[in-house]
Amino acid sequence: MATVADIQRALLARGYDLGPSGADGDAGPRTIAAVTAFQRAAGLVADGIAGPKTQAALQKADISERREAPDKLGWLVLAEALNGLKEAPGAKNNPEVVKLFADAGFPGIKTDSTAWCAAFVNAVLERAGHRGSRSLAARSLESWGVGLPAPALGAIATKKRGNSSWQGHTGLVVGASKDQVFLLGGNQSDAVNVAAFKRSEIVAYRWPGDVPLPAPHALPTTIAGARSGVSEA
Repeated sequence: MATVADIQRALLARGYDLGPSGADGDAGPRTIAAVTAFQRAAGLVADGIAGPKTQAALQKADISERREAPDKLGWLVLAEALNGLKEAPGAKNNPEVVKLFADAGFPGIKTDSTAWCAAFVNAVLERAGHRGSRSLAARSLESWGVGLPAPALGAIATKKRGNSSWQGHTGLVVGASKDQVFLLGGNQSDAVNVAAFKRSEIVAYRWPGDVPLPAPHALPTTIAGARSGVSEA
């Protein structure tokens, strides 16, 4: 019988992110989420328990099980279709922005002046058939799904804002360089657009737990027309 640390090392070898503690022998929430995601990818019962069948699958020599090329991601396609969406001027409200709140699970919000970056991400996830974080806090997505060790096309990124432990921003990764990450996000200067953010400010890259991990791939290092210094409030 493998130890928890053995299972964690096998998960790390397959690209699952267990957080800064890595293979620490503690079967915490990140380990359980990674086990569950692996089980779904391997066609096993996704219960988060690393029983004999799961352990056997983890020990197979081929560690490329059901990884998918990062194309035709439903949530990213839906997000790209919203690029350019803006808040209505003055006291008016854009019904398409308000609908993001409803589709994210918050139909009671009727104004587009409420911060909506998490509503944007959660709405496109839900529209694509994936359960979001069910929260309007940007950093609720920091622990949602399965962690990735590096940016990937379509991954949900969360970033910190200043020294706050809870304020932040979230969007979908569409490019990355050594120093910057490009996010397609909502509420970026009151609109949906692609904007550049400091890579050092990104605190997590997350992936839907019901989707196989992305195959290794190169991201664009520059995005034409990407904005910088956008307001996230």
